[in-house]
Amino acid sequence: MRLSGILLLLLAVGHMLLQHVLRDVHNLTLQTVQEIWRSWGWRAYDLFLLFFAILHGFNGLRQVLEDYIHKPSTVKTVGRLLLVIAILTILWSAVAIFSFRSDAVMATIN
Repeated sequence: MRLSGILLLLLAVGHMLLQHVLRDVHNLTLQTVQEIWRSWGWRAYDLFLLFFAILHGFNGLRQVLEDYIHKPSTVKTVGRLLLVIAILTILWSAVAIFSFRSDAVMATIN
C-alpha cells in the first residue's frame, strides 16, 4: 500500500504538471488528446496511473471492510470479489486507453 501510494503520488503529480500546468487546460480539445495519445508512452503512463489508482483504492476499501467484517470466510469472499472487480476495471481501462482512435471519434462529431 505504501509503495502504490508513493508511485501513485509521483504519477499524479507528474500528470498534473504535464497536463494542467505546462499545457493550457482551457484549450483542451480532442485534437490535443489525439496528439498526446499518438505516443504509446503516454498511453502507458496513463494506464500506470489508472492501474495504481485502482489498486490503491480497492486495497484501501478492502482494509476498511475488514475492520467491519469479522467472519473469516466473509472476509475472504469480499477480498476475492474486490480483486475480481479491480482486475475487470483495470482491463476495461486498458482497453479504453489502447483502443482509443480519435479519427473514429472525430468522424462521429463532424
